[in-house]
Amino acid sequence: MTPAGIYIHIPFCRSRCSYCDFATGIYDGDRAEEYVHSVTREIASWRELNFPVTVDTIYFGGGTPSLLESRQIERILDTIESRFSIAANREITIEINPGLVAAAASRGTSEDALREFRRLGINRASFGAQTFNDRELARLGRSHTAEETRQTFHSLRRAGFDNVSFDLIAGLPGQTVAGWVQNLEEAFTLQPEHLSFYLLEVHQGTPLADHIRRGIQPQPDEDRAAAMYELMIERAVRAGYEHYEISNLCRPGYESRHNSKYWKGTPYYGFGCSAHSYDGRDHRWSNERDPARYVELIANDQPVITERIKLTGSDVYSETIFLGLRLMRGISVKKIQEQFGVDIREEHRQDLDRFRQAGLLEFDGDLIRLTRQGALVSNEVFAVFV
Repeated sequence: MTPAGIYIHIPFCRSRCSYCDFATGIYDGDRAEEYVHSVTREIASWRELNFPVTVDTIYFGGGTPSLLESRQIERILDTIESRFSIAANREITIEINPGLVAAAASRGTSEDALREFRRLGINRASFGAQTFNDRELARLGRSHTAEETRQTFHSLRRAGFDNVSFDLIAGLPGQTVAGWVQNLEEAFTLQPEHLSFYLLEVHQGTPLADHIRRGIQPQPDEDRAAAMYELMIERAVRAGYEHYEISNLCRPGYESRHNSKYWKGTPYYGFGCSAHSYDGRDHRWSNERDPARYVELIANDQPVITERIKLTGSDVYSETIFLGLRLMRGISVKKIQEQFGVDIREEHRQDLDRFRQAGLLEFDGDLIRLTRQGALVSNEVFAVFV
C-alpha cells in the first residue's frame, strides 16, 4: 500500500490568536504531560486496521507543538515507531511559535531546544509568520514580532533545519497592497524552502469577527485580497518557487509531503483531540474535539472517535476531483476514468466548457487544472463536483 501519514494534534498555545477557531487551549505543564500520556496510549492501542502500516510522514500540529519538552516529543515518536513501520526517508514536521523561540533565545536556550528536535529526527519546521508588520500582528493577537520571526528563521538554520516553511496571511483588516509587497520582499529575502499563504477567513465566534462586527477593525477587502494573491504568485514564481497547490509554494523538491496526502487521497491517521483520519478508500473518522474530554475518555478506556463517515462511490469520486484540483498540476482524465469508469469531460461537459471559457480552468492534453484566476474562486469550481 501507499505509505500513510500520521498527524499528532497538540492543543496548547501560550495565547490565543484573534482569528483562531482551532481546538486549542492555554498551555499548562501538568495538563500537557497528562495529554502526552493520553496520546501515547491512543497510538499504542490503535486497532483501526488489521495489517501492518508503513508511514513516511509525521506532522506535529496544533496549537504549538514546540511547547512540549523534547522528552515528550520523543515518547510520542517512540510510541509511533512501536506501532507502525517508519520509512527511512521519513518527513517529520513540527509547528513552532516564533515568540517562544525568541524568548528562549534571550535565555540562550532556543537553539539547544531546536537541536534536540533535530536529534529526534524532526527534519522540517513550520511556523506562522503571518505578516512582517508589527501593528498587524498585534491586531491578530499574535505573541511575536516581525523581528522575532527573523530571529526564529535564523535559529532554525543554525540548528540544522534545511527544510523550513512559514505562513503569510493576505487580506488583513486595513492591510495595504504596499504593505503586502513588503511582506513578500521580507519572505523572499529569508528564502525558506516552503511558503504557505492564505486569504484571511473571518470565523464567527472568534474575537476578530466580533471586532469587525463592532467596528473596532475594518471589514477585510476581498478585491484587495485577490490582488494580493496574484502578486504573491507572480513574485514567488519569479523568485524560483513552484506554485504547486492553491495556497502553497515551494522550492523544487520541497513540497509538503504530509499535506500533499490530503489532496492526493493517500491514507493518514490522526491522534489527539480533534484529529481526523482517512483510510485512503472510503472511511473517514474524527476524534473528540475537547482536550479535557479526550483525556478523560482515554483514562477510562473509552473510544475517542466521535464521528465515522462511510463514503459512497459518489463521495469518493467528488473528493478525488475537487481535492485533486487543489494541486496546480491538475487531475488526469485517464486516471479518473480508470478509477471510476467515468469520462469527466463528457460527464461535466457543460460546466467544464463554461469554466474554461471564463478562464478558470485549462485543458492540457490529459490534464484538467485550475488557472491562476480559477484558484482564486476555486470553491465555485469545486461546487459542481460536490
